[in-house]
Amino acid sequence: MPAHSHRTAGSLAVALLGALAFAQPALSGEARPTALTPEYVEECGSCHVAFPGRMLGASSWNAVLDGLDQHFGTDASVDAATLASLRTLLASTARSKQTTQDGKPVLRITEARWFRHEHDEVPARLKSGPDAISLSSCGSCHREAERGSYSERTLRLPKKGVQK
Repeated sequence: MPAHSHRTAGSLAVALLGALAFAQPALSGEARPTALTPEYVEECGSCHVAFPGRMLGASSWNAVLDGLDQHFGTDASVDAATLASLRTLLASTARSKQTTQDGKPVLRITEARWFRHEHDEVPARLKSGPDAISLSSCGSCHREAERGSYSERTLRLPKKGVQK
């Protein structure tokens, strides 16, 4: 075999190993942090965790953005330029699989099928009673939620409840 074939095969092996290392978090089910723009964090993160786009499908994000004037009981309206920027960011980072229920976009992340599946092991004491926490209070358990990371490695269940 010619010498350049060994170099090509070696380069290909290195590239494949690099690709596998990059894909490892996705293959293991670990959520990779998503870059959150300062504008998104300022606009959306001022009232709640700035949820990464990957938590809802594009149709859900569009429905959320279309209803900012009545955003879960709050007027969260933004100017047209900011809305366009947020729409672009969320469309580019949205889940590839749509988040719908009965053919309608899911508006609450906590109502998405994948979310309910991921949180079905939350202890009963944290779901109701004096130690209950709101499942939308991500930072109560996910210590790096503010950075967009929901890795199980940084998951810490509270011993006592957290205010809803």
